Amino acid sequence: MFKFKSYYEHYMNIIGPIGNLMFYFQFYKIFDEKSSASVSLTGFSISVIAMTSWLLYGILLKNKPLIIANLVGTIGAILVTVAILIY
Repeated sequence: MFKFKSYYEHYMNIIGPIGNLMFYFQFYKIFDEKSSASVSLTGFSISVIAMTSWLLYGILLKNKPLIIANLVGTIGAILVTVAILIY
């Protein structure tokens, strides 16, 4: 069982950040189109709070997959929120 947990943790170190790449795609689309008309500022503001909360929780637990995935997500959500405010 321990071996499976170890392998799964390595898997999550990869899949967690990949799952949060959607923020970066949204960020790119806003800047490419120079419009955030179809994107919710409220929704992404909530995402920033949620991702930051999960990041802090991962830090408290010293859980590397949570830290990596939510660091990627937090930065991405902040970038999208800033892009929405600009456009």
